[in-house]
Amino acid sequence: MHACDSCVNPTFRKMKYSPRVDMNLDPLAADRAFFAALISANLDSLDSLLVDDFLLIDVLNGSEVTKPMLLAAVGSSQVKFDAIEAVESRLRMFATNTAVVTGRTEMRGRVGETAFTASSRYTHVFVAQDGHWALVSAQGTPIR
Repeated sequence: MHACDSCVNPTFRKMKYSPRVDMNLDPLAADRAFFAALISANLDSLDSLLVDDFLLIDVLNGSEVTKPMLLAAVGSSQVKFDAIEAVESRLRMFATNTAVVTGRTEMRGRVGETAFTASSRYTHVFVAQDGHWALVSAQGTPIR
């Protein structure tokens, strides 16, 4: 599986995914695990799934968010995701150890007491590390 046009299984949100993804599985499972961990505020899964120098570019304001910043915000409920729907996802593989997932999401949640909704395009970069797919970088771009 090197590419797909609409790789989103509508039932994935109901399934449990381990962040320690078997290297023989599609990296899209790691992508879904990231969304599931954000929704459930599962810090252990997020910690395992993200590389130490992970960097996210925030879809709401373009700021840089490091792994410790993301874990703190999610852990304290400063940021709460009520829903993240992956409307579409596309996988591209490079060599055997790098995967780029691009797609579109619909998100609902809150930052502090302020509710937000966001439609976005995203790019996630994964690397094969210690027998699992780890998220290196995430970038969200709002769709207006």
